[in-house]
Amino acid sequence: MHFKDIFGHKSVKQHLISSVKNNRVSHAQLFLGPEGSGSLALAIAYAQYINCHNKLVDDSCGECNSCRKYDKLIHPDLHFSYPFYAKSKDETAKDYIGEWRSALLKNPYLGLSYWRDQLDAGNKQANINIAEAHDIIKKLSLKSFEAEYKVLIMWLPEYLDTQGNALLKLIEEPPAKTLFLLVAENQDKIINTIISRTQLVKINKLKHQEMCDYLVKDKGIEANKANEISFIADGNIQEALNLINEHSENETFSLLVQWLRLIVTDNGSELIKLSEDKLSKLGRENQKSFLLYAINMMRQIILMQQGLRNLIFLQKEKLSFIEKFSELFQFEQLEEAISVIEKTHYGVERNGNPKILFLDLSLQLVLLFKYQTFPKGTQYI
Repeated sequence: MHFKDIFGHKSVKQHLISSVKNNRVSHAQLFLGPEGSGSLALAIAYAQYINCHNKLVDDSCGECNSCRKYDKLIHPDLHFSYPFYAKSKDETAKDYIGEWRSALLKNPYLGLSYWRDQLDAGNKQANINIAEAHDIIKKLSLKSFEAEYKVLIMWLPEYLDTQGNALLKLIEEPPAKTLFLLVAENQDKIINTIISRTQLVKINKLKHQEMCDYLVKDKGIEANKANEISFIADGNIQEALNLINEHSENETFSLLVQWLRLIVTDNGSELIKLSEDKLSKLGRENQKSFLLYAINMMRQIILMQQGLRNLIFLQKEKLSFIEKFSELFQFEQLEEAISVIEKTHYGVERNGNPKILFLDLSLQLVLLFKYQTFPKGTQYI
């Protein structure tokens, strides 16, 4: 993985390269960024640059023995740890290393749902178990084979849970020339004692225009479609990749308007029918995309309500929609709506029952919005 292959994040790349040049490489670092932001790709590119034999000014050479092995993710001193769906308590990440390399080489912006789809997960929950923690200790206690630094990249340490305590001493006092690069999405779910032992590298999501440029230049997507996909994906490249082949933004918009109209008018019987016949049958990835689309629409409505029209990039019927909606409800109602939709999105990610999730969400929004008094003759959305 090379820095040049990772879209955006210019200042982060400069910081990482500078730390190597100035010999300020911290032995434990936390790459913190939202799903699909490129944090994992940046961590791999950083490790490759550190161990490159012929470093360039702003990237690894790509030609030395170390770089060639890093490019295939087979360097003997590069170790990975990640959540997996163990079939027995003795399994570790190395039991799934073939699937991991294949998935990562194909999609360096992968999210947990994408990774789950590469495995036979069944109804199991993702976890980094105690056997994996002990295997990490064993691997890093050995001398490096050929590189200056041994590197462990742990993706989603949020799933380490209390097993992380077994690694505390190793993270705090690792063997010489050993690096821990933790790649996380949610700092609140990481054990505090691990956070306190790492140096933070903050990675932001891609901006709307950056995402559009990525889709147009790297994926050959037509500009208007790239703009629509970027709006739904909201800086998440994994989500954008999910949408490229199945995306129909106008259908999503029509479904959203239909759903919200039933909510605003408190049409319970039709809401139940829509939740069961349409929303629950979209498929998990499409359900997530629909909820993200709803969240982003709510955010656009808030921008309109707060007089920030210059930050809104919607046009035609979509612009008309948010103009009408912004006049009907208060900021607090819209903010709470975003919160309950986000909780439903999390439930979908965790394989919750979609019929229950969408019906519950719809009823919560009915209660949230029904306290607004509309003037007589109001034209609903």
